[in-house]
Amino acid sequence: MPATDDDASASPAHVRRRPRAALLALLLVAAVMVTGTGRALEVWPFSPRNATVALSSAGISVAPDGTRTPIPPGSDVQFLPGSRVAVASPGAATQPQLDAAQESRDWLAAGTVPGAGTDFEDMAVDALLDVRALTLDDGAVVAGWSPNWRYAWPRDNAFVAVALARTGHVEDALTVVMFLQQVQEADGSFEARYLPDGSGPPDDRGIQTDATGWALWAAATVIAEIESPQDRARAARDLEPLLERSLAHIRDLTDDGTTLPPPSPDYWEVETSKQTLGTSAPLLMALAASPPALDALGDARAAREVATVAESFDAVVHDAFAPGYGRYLGGSSVDTAVAFLLPPFLPVTADEVPRAVLSAWDAAPTRMARPAGGLAPGTSWKRDGISWTPTTSVFALASAGLGDETGAVRWLRWLDDHRTTLGSIPEKVLFDGSPAQLAPLAWSSANVLLTLVLLDEAEAGRG
Repeated sequence: MPATDDDASASPAHVRRRPRAALLALLLVAAVMVTGTGRALEVWPFSPRNATVALSSAGISVAPDGTRTPIPPGSDVQFLPGSRVAVASPGAATQPQLDAAQESRDWLAAGTVPGAGTDFEDMAVDALLDVRALTLDDGAVVAGWSPNWRYAWPRDNAFVAVALARTGHVEDALTVVMFLQQVQEADGSFEARYLPDGSGPPDDRGIQTDATGWALWAAATVIAEIESPQDRARAARDLEPLLERSLAHIRDLTDDGTTLPPPSPDYWEVETSKQTLGTSAPLLMALAASPPALDALGDARAAREVATVAESFDAVVHDAFAPGYGRYLGGSSVDTAVAFLLPPFLPVTADEVPRAVLSAWDAAPTRMARPAGGLAPGTSWKRDGISWTPTTSVFALASAGLGDETGAVRWLRWLDDHRTTLGSIPEKVLFDGSPAQLAPLAWSSANVLLTLVLLDEAEAGRG
């Protein structure tokens, strides 16, 4: 959920003018001059309300040679069925385009479409196709195809890997996690984001601690999805460097699960001197998910040891952030990270979730609500009227994990209603319900798929 220079489109030039807007614009310009980074809005406490942000792309097309192209809003192109191959009309398709579309349909058929037979089948197909389009041959998953999003964030890669694995595309998922292993630093840390070719970061945003948690959680979860013990062991061996480096780094940061990690930017991607739940929760997720992966390596002793560290760190996190489970240690501002303490992010049942976590979770949507019906990343996020689909889809996923199917369907329906004309999920939705910024967004698409997988499993359990 980039909140830095990628959010520059929320600058005064794109804001609906209100009384005193000229003064606010001057102050914002002054803030930019002070910081020299163009990141004023992420720290400016008096952002204008009801910002208007242009939609740069309504979808993504993939040519037979693999070339990706963002499709601007208002374009009259069509996709060949079951693909992201764009044509002026189906009758004008060339043979290479027809072949590429068939390859795409074969890929869909090789896995499963969650939500098949429901009102959300169409959204699921589109989300799968968009995730595939944003996943490159080397396993890098770019957040989106507009220039400022055409980078691989470890978090986005992690969620896409899990979504691919849970929809039957395990080999693709492993390729994504292998990309994370390739770019990981020797000490187990990750930069905030990477160039798609894996050659390094595009800027100096620096190390982001939650990324290690996301990468390890994804690796362990993907490994667990492999049915064959032999294949599961082989995947674990292939990912052993990532497993070992990540575990060592997390254990070092938390003193073997006995203390919170130091302050670090998290998914908000802003510098902070405070410890956040957005950093601690992904590390807890990673520790809790790791023992089965270590068992797959044949190291039962290490699996038991890490399970003990996870149990200890679980107590540390809850003791530190209870009772309000705010974004910052000791604070009351709740954000998306409260969902990461719920199933399916942690291997717990709804009955095992502490009552205080459920209270914070239940109250969060009211406090994070935006005019169009979606959610902002947190209660202290700027009041610009914009809903963010990553947060809204995370809440759909956590609702499904808790067994709240009504809540999950409500959030899914909102996401479905605010897709672009080409069927893609945008990053943002304006106060008037218009899709904004860019579409598709990898993280939101993955969350929708994972939510539908859980709803399918609940339905199968009733059968």
